[in-house]
Amino acid sequence: MTQQIALGQKLIVSPPATSANLGPGFDSLGLALEYRDRLEVRTAQSSSVEIFGDGAQELPRDESHLIIKEMHRYWNDAGFEPVGVQLVAHNNIPHARGMGSSAAAIVAAYAAADALLPAPARGGTERIFQAAAAWEGHPDNVAPAVFGGLSISATDAAGSFSSVQVPLHPDLRAVLAIPSNGLSTEVARGALPAQVDHAVAAANSASAALLIHALSNDPRQLLGGTKDYLHQDYRAAAMPESAALIAKLRGAGLAAVVSGAGPTVLTLVARDEQVAAVQAAIDEFSAGSPVSWRAEVPKLAANGVTVEVL
Repeated sequence: MTQQIALGQKLIVSPPATSANLGPGFDSLGLALEYRDRLEVRTAQSSSVEIFGDGAQELPRDESHLIIKEMHRYWNDAGFEPVGVQLVAHNNIPHARGMGSSAAAIVAAYAAADALLPAPARGGTERIFQAAAAWEGHPDNVAPAVFGGLSISATDAAGSFSSVQVPLHPDLRAVLAIPSNGLSTEVARGALPAQVDHAVAAANSASAALLIHALSNDPRQLLGGTKDYLHQDYRAAAMPESAALIAKLRGAGLAAVVSGAGPTVLTLVARDEQVAAVQAAIDEFSAGSPVSWRAEVPKLAANGVTVEVL
């Protein structure tokens, strides 16, 4: 027998932005950034949507909105009949910039839907993670959105997902260069080859291993650890300005990478003077670029999605 969701429940859900890949960690590494959406959710007889911030002019304002649609899916899968959702979305994570906006939306939808179930029926963070990773098709963005911090994630042969969280060095900082133009994940993934040479895979494996050491223990190794062999060069033609900025920053000894599928550029640093050097390089580059860029220095998010019951 289908169960019912109680009406009149209210909560606030706040998922962090994420930066996936981090250079060589293609589809496996992700970092949570303290750059959050804020979603007010109330169960009701019918649905309504208000949107502020990014996507306010383009996103639907009915039950076809991704968050409401996926909340309904989550409830159906849990054996509950969906009810209306009154959603007020304050979108702070830029869309189509490689900062995990879609992963944040999905994680927020499932976290809200789970919290609105009766307590015995809730699946908690593991069910939210598995459902969100299945929707995305890979776990690298959703894992830090769910758990926070730095995540190493994998997909097994049966299609199940796993993730572990790795401690970060206390001096680690992230500097974002966010462009005025976006790029769809589909376009970025379409630029990748179906196969790479064994030697290329081995070199990338070495970089990824060094990167974990750099992020946790020795930030002096960040430049070498962020050397990618699997995806960034292939995607450069789709985001030439991002590729040029990365080359400029890395040429100055700074650990710059494509954030997710791009075109945002993420630079990992460990000293204040490096933050200033990155910001100065972004300003200088932006002055001669056909694309406008802005620098942001978000805190690293120790916590993933939060749910506040009102």
